Amino acid sequence: MKVFAPLLGALLAALPCAAQANPFEMIESQPKSELWVNAGFYSRHFQRDKGFDDTNPGIGAEYRFSTVASATAGRFHNSDREMSNYLGVYYQPIALGPLRLGAVVGGFNGYPKMRDGGWFLAAIPVATLEYERVGVNFAIVPTYKERLHGAFSIQLKFKLF
Repeated sequence: MKVFAPLLGALLAALPCAAQANPFEMIESQPKSELWVNAGFYSRHFQRDKGFDDTNPGIGAEYRFSTVASATAGRFHNSDREMSNYLGVYYQPIALGPLRLGAVVGGFNGYPKMRDGGWFLAAIPVATLEYERVGVNFAIVPTYKERLHGAFSIQLKFKLF
């Protein structure tokens, strides 16, 4: 979590609307219907000397059912070179211009040192930018002991409808 605060500060400094007195806006929840697809992640691991796989190809979907929430599911090749599945919900009630801030909470599996590859729950801070049919999710994945490996993750996504 120590990494999240400086990254958020840098993001705020880089955006023009950060100079406003109160750039954060709580987004009012409104119904919405969008389907996004992705081809996995790219993860820049914090522990560069451990030999983790930064490329995490896969397939996933995100269904945005409101202006602040969406459901997500997918499968990808994880940093331990194993296959992982995920199922979760994004909740992003804060906007900074086009940037949405919040977290994704869900279940993950496939990490051999975490519950022997079984399912576990996690909450991950997320920022999202979307423009017309293209979007990107930025996540800070925290390190958990020697079981899960922290990273800054980027996920490119495309809107189908």
